[in-house]
Amino acid sequence: MFVSKSKKIKSIGEILLGFGILFFGMYVMSTSMYPLRTYQPFIDLLLHLENPILGILVGTLFTALIQSSSAFTGILIVLGTQGLVTLEAAIPLILGANIGTSITAILASINSSREAKRVALAHSLFKIIGVVLFVWWIPYFADIVRSISPQGSQSSTGITLLSEVVPRQIANAHTVFNVVLTFVLLPFTNISAKFIEWVLPDKPELEEESIFKTKFLEESLISTPALALNLAKAEIIRMAGKAQKMVEKIIVPFFKNDRDIIETIHEEEAELNYLNLRISKYLMKISQNSLHEERTDEVFEMMHCLTEIEQIGDIVTKRLIPLAEKRIENNVHFSEEGKKEIEDYHLRIMKQISRAIEVFKDVNLKDAKRMEKKYKKYRLMEIGLRRTHFDRLRDKVPESIETSGIHLELIELLKRISSNATNIARIFLEKKSEKEKQITLKAELSDLEKNKKKKNYNSDEIIEEEN
Repeated sequence: MFVSKSKKIKSIGEILLGFGILFFGMYVMSTSMYPLRTYQPFIDLLLHLENPILGILVGTLFTALIQSSSAFTGILIVLGTQGLVTLEAAIPLILGANIGTSITAILASINSSREAKRVALAHSLFKIIGVVLFVWWIPYFADIVRSISPQGSQSSTGITLLSEVVPRQIANAHTVFNVVLTFVLLPFTNISAKFIEWVLPDKPELEEESIFKTKFLEESLISTPALALNLAKAEIIRMAGKAQKMVEKIIVPFFKNDRDIIETIHEEEAELNYLNLRISKYLMKISQNSLHEERTDEVFEMMHCLTEIEQIGDIVTKRLIPLAEKRIENNVHFSEEGKKEIEDYHLRIMKQISRAIEVFKDVNLKDAKRMEKKYKKYRLMEIGLRRTHFDRLRDKVPESIETSGIHLELIELLKRISSNATNIARIFLEKKSEKEKQITLKAELSDLEKNKKKKNYNSDEIIEEEN
């Protein structure tokens, strides 16, 4: 971990170190507890824990204090290796540990979103239900665990036999409890979700600034950049979907005198601005962490895509809506040929936005290249649409003459939206191109270094070859 410069090897070193400390810790605990095998007060205390209620309470409190059911189970296993605890005493402690571990989820949900609180409640509720289901038949449960666990050597008796078989039995009891609980509760997932939503319903939005909400961003995960970036990406995809709907709706007032849909688009633009602000702040907070170069590039790419989506929204509200209102006020209509051309071009732009969302979602460079080709096609198509429109003007088509300015500006703005959507793909293509250039440059420098050694160039010859 300390010697290697490779990130991969360092990670392997950390894994080995973690396992080493874990097992060494269990060994230290085991050897330290050896004298307790003959300490009567401690043995009497453990015998009292065979009382299910007392055992569950102790397991719950101890796990809540150390914030880890895994660590507490490890301690039980260590006690088992010394023959200090029986399986009947360990099972109530395990049940209590499963309740105690839900305290971690409850603490994490404090000052979090409503959804986070529901997750914590679900986790706690499921564990409590499991304990209630198992507590009534602990002796039978212990017999089942013994039947599926190794029996130990025939020559071992007393504490020696317990130390051989109980650790595996404790581990198996913990596993069986959670597996069985999962299978029992899985069919009731939907019912449980409805019940939890009933217990913790959505709070009514009272304040004006709370009209809009983010769906995926979690402030508590900013310190974990990998998770936080995934949440930011999901929120950007959601924002892009809203921008796409705005582009879809804006074509309606160009063909119908519908002012209501314009008002709807204005409301959606307000939400788009809100999301842009919140996501930008979230990404800035992530970038303030100590990030690897790859994560830093990912933040930059997301900020770039966020800007392009925001610009699509601005084109719709600041350019296309005034243009649509102008058409409604002047009460002019496109020719049938012009209308069909605009509808077809608008549909193609919508598909380009859909492609951009998919490229951003999957970082598919093949689709990104396809988008680049499509944009070139749409740019040429826009020129062709201008030409056919001028042909109608030359033929003195009345509707084309009345809507000429609106028609030309509309297809120009749709082309710009296509450009913004394509820019989302370009950022990934540029990143790949930059990496390829760096690889090529490193290879050239390496070849130059080899040639220098072979030919023993002097400094003037090296400079000449570099040039």
